[in-house]
Amino acid sequence: MALHGLSRFTDRKVLVTGAASGIGHATALRFLEEGAHVLLVDRDEDKLNDVMTSLDPAKATASLTDISQPKQVEALLTFTQQTFGTLDVLVNNAGVTTIGTVLDGDLSAWETVCATTLTGTLNVSRTFLPLLIKSKGNIVNTASVSGMRGDWNTAYYDVAKGGVVNLTRVLAMDHGKDGVRINAICPSVTRTAMTAEAVKDAAFVKSVEDRIPLQRLGEPEDMAAAITFLASDDATYITGLIMPVDGGVTASNGQPPFPMN
Repeated sequence: MALHGLSRFTDRKVLVTGAASGIGHATALRFLEEGAHVLLVDRDEDKLNDVMTSLDPAKATASLTDISQPKQVEALLTFTQQTFGTLDVLVNNAGVTTIGTVLDGDLSAWETVCATTLTGTLNVSRTFLPLLIKSKGNIVNTASVSGMRGDWNTAYYDVAKGGVVNLTRVLAMDHGKDGVRINAICPSVTRTAMTAEAVKDAAFVKSVEDRIPLQRLGEPEDMAAAITFLASDDATYITGLIMPVDGGVTASNGQPPFPMN
């Protein structure tokens, strides 16, 4: 019996990018817990090796892949076909960020963020869509509330995640007829390696929590639960959904609370 009492993915084949840490790691574990065979993809060899030491090799396989490199994505497809033969779920989770306005970073910083976060997500999707069409599978993208609305000081990341949001919509529209569902989750600030430095700042954490109705930061397991729901048969009539998983932060119009007296 799975820890969460669910076994929705027994013997299904799942690929998760950015799987060596954070949301990707939690998501891979959740799929494994529910019976899936999971291919964990990451470009950080040390972290990937560390993760794999605690996993059942009969259920979990690793691929050292940088999705910003098209030739590596092609090799990943070949490896997936050799390993699984098919694919039922693709989780596009890998992403990178940089701090600053458009005046703070040159175009190389923009290209670095986009190469993984947007172009990488697009290329992995287009590369694996033929397998997913055959299996009538689905894609879940990790977008962000930063792709739904803007932040101060993360211009390139916000624009790239906005691209992931609309990529999700157009993929859902174009490939619904093929029997493939495509959805996205939009986390707010979540405790991952990407946010590790920021959440060391107690004042920053308090300012974030003050804006979140549930009054806490997100955890990778919160995101994994949403991803596995969207990937499961419980969501068979859901496609093109941009799902905030944000403790309610996007329920706000951005204004501060009105005084009560």
